[in-house]
Amino acid sequence: CLTWLDSQPSQSVVYLSFGSMGRFSLKQLSETAIALDASGVRFLWVVRNPLPDNGSQPLLGAEEPSLEEFLPEGFLDRTKDRGFVVKSWAPQVKVLNHDSVGGFVTHCGWNSTLEAVSAGVPMLAWPLFAEQKITRTFLVEEIKVALSVAESRDGFVNADDLKIRLTELMDSEEVKAMRERILAMKDRAVRATSDGGSSRVALAKLAATLQTR
Repeated sequence: CLTWLDSQPSQSVVYLSFGSMGRFSLKQLSETAIALDASGVRFLWVVRNPLPDNGSQPLLGAEEPSLEEFLPEGFLDRTKDRGFVVKSWAPQVKVLNHDSVGGFVTHCGWNSTLEAVSAGVPMLAWPLFAEQKITRTFLVEEIKVALSVAESRDGFVNADDLKIRLTELMDSEEVKAMRERILAMKDRAVRATSDGGSSRVALAKLAATLQTR
């Protein structure tokens, strides 16, 4: 996928990934594909196998379906010139730091959140479970570096709403301001983790304290 990103314009690609545990129903995967198809945005989408109808996690060793089996008919062919779909995993830190990536649709896992901030990439927050809704509130309302999806009470996001949000993420005045804020945070993170930076100094102090005990 990195080679494909190399061929895309700067900050033109939205990256969608929902962590190692983030799985959607077949209906939600279909709605996401419909939104990407209709939005016209360039995208890199990490897709995991859909949840069974009962919502449980797939059994280990279960047969792996192909992308064509659970994405809408013709989707991969229609979007092949502006989209790239990968199964299960992508090198996320490298993807987020790639010049062509301009937005990140995320489940708001803490590692993913830190990686996006460190890369200076605005987010579309789509929490799935646990503390992720709290993280969304922090990203959207407190530090203002993310938009939020509009999900129903049961967590479902329809294609029309998602299409609007994808378009806003990649081309809106609100997100331009977000990009400035998150790039400033990126700069602070780089300074903090550089030689003599606050993070390095704090870690060294902690190590010294532990060694004296």
